[in-house]
Amino acid sequence: VYKRQAQGIPGVSVVIRDVAWLAEQGFGGLLAVGRGSAYEPRLVTVSYAPPDAPSASPHVVLVGKGITFDTGGLSIKGRDAMITMKTDMAGAAAALAALLGAATAGLRVRVTAVLPLAENAVGGSSYRPGDVLVLHDGSTVEVRNTDAEGRLVLADALSWLAALNPDAIVDIATLTGAASLGLGRRHAALYATAEEVARGLLAAGAATGERVWRMPLVADYGSALDSDVADVANVATDPHVKGGSITAALFLRRFVGALPWAHLDIAGPARASKAEHEVTEGATGYGARLLLRWLEDVSA
Repeated sequence: VYKRQAQGIPGVSVVIRDVAWLAEQGFGGLLAVGRGSAYEPRLVTVSYAPPDAPSASPHVVLVGKGITFDTGGLSIKGRDAMITMKTDMAGAAAALAALLGAATAGLRVRVTAVLPLAENAVGGSSYRPGDVLVLHDGSTVEVRNTDAEGRLVLADALSWLAALNPDAIVDIATLTGAASLGLGRRHAALYATAEEVARGLLAAGAATGERVWRMPLVADYGSALDSDVADVANVATDPHVKGGSITAALFLRRFVGALPWAHLDIAGPARASKAEHEVTEGATGYGARLLLRWLEDVSA
């Protein structure tokens, strides 16, 4: 475990946790996803505590999917689909940028960015379809698709957050192609168990132009994730249930307990095939403005 204060940004500190710590704490999803790569996975937390803020200040946790490159693992992607996968860490980048923006602006809200980082590579030690993983909270997960890796690293991180007892959790991830099929390239899919958080994110999206669309957490779809060999499967096992973005959100919800939670699936707007208005071609930085505006509203 490596700790340090961020230079030149008051109130910001960083903790980097390595594979030995991850193994000791039972982060079976993050370890499995990163196992096939020459680059070891890490769990990075960046914390901002306003120096002059009272201890009762709200505490918000931002969790960002940080897959530094995604081959799809043994469920390997096609050539064209893999080209853009260096931006599969866009969620982690947006979460970090929002925290640093909050610190720079001196917002009176405590923010923790939790960044599970791994490369989903192909190698002799890669995790496999059919594996059963034990995640941080003790849940077992049947791997049906190694290209559904983002939800595994997020699940480990989300279940670990229970000890922090935050006032709200927002995770942000380039999670599913299904979200961009349904909403196109300019809207993120929003799922939430906390109405106040959902309203705040919708308002922040409207104000910043980083638009979101509220999606349902359809309880009836939950059984699509049933597994015969584990507590849950990482993708739908029922071919008659589609809605891949919804079932991915239902998977994540299992790991947040009763904590107020929202999930932003940014697979569509995180990347752009051409420049348009203020959006640049390639990585767009989607989510940084949205989350920073929401943090401003929370701290008001």
